[in-house]
Amino acid sequence: MSYSAKIGPSILSSDLACLGSECVRMMECGADYLHLDVMDGHFVPNITFGHPMVECLRNCVGPDPFFDMHMMVSRPEQWVKPMAAAGANQYTFHLETTTNAGNLIKEIRESGMKVGLAIKPGTTVEELAPWAGQIDMALVMTVEPGFGGQKFMEDMMPKVSWLRSQFPSLDIEVDGGVGPSTIHKCAEAGANMIVSGSAVVSSDDPRSVIAMLRTAVSEAMQKRSLDR
Repeated sequence: MSYSAKIGPSILSSDLACLGSECVRMMECGADYLHLDVMDGHFVPNITFGHPMVECLRNCVGPDPFFDMHMMVSRPEQWVKPMAAAGANQYTFHLETTTNAGNLIKEIRESGMKVGLAIKPGTTVEELAPWAGQIDMALVMTVEPGFGGQKFMEDMMPKVSWLRSQFPSLDIEVDGGVGPSTIHKCAEAGANMIVSGSAVVSSDDPRSVIAMLRTAVSEAMQKRSLDR
């Protein structure tokens, strides 16, 4: 088993006027990585920020924090080089946005970033499967992308379970409505990279929430290895 439990606060849930210090605060509270949501107003109806903001954040937090870019954009190929230059570590694009995933994967790798591939709730996991051997991480959305604060979709868990059974060492991320009340379902299904927004960022004690989420995932991983 080559994957590990990682918790990535979604910084879009923080005070956007203090994004740099919020990123630092999340890392100090034990975050394993930072999840940055890029929305273009086309692929999803919301607009957030682009590579100039990412560059500013990188300059603010230094070289160490891992930036997982969730690219909710209709033309992901357009932003690969700018994001790499801005200091992004992983470029997660949506399968629904491209007809040539193979080319895009190659381009992301050549720019020095890791590759994430995301699917919306309406996209089957079988559509992602042909690319699973070429990516670093699969992201199973547990809400419709574009807005925070939605209810966790438990019926996405079979996608996670299927991916874990077919690709035992793949990093599998879940994003949307994930917090202390839903983490066990995600962990038992086989997710190991956990994006959590307001449950962590708006908590009075983010450190203990991050620790609780990580423990839930680690315990499920341990159980899975014993069951095998």
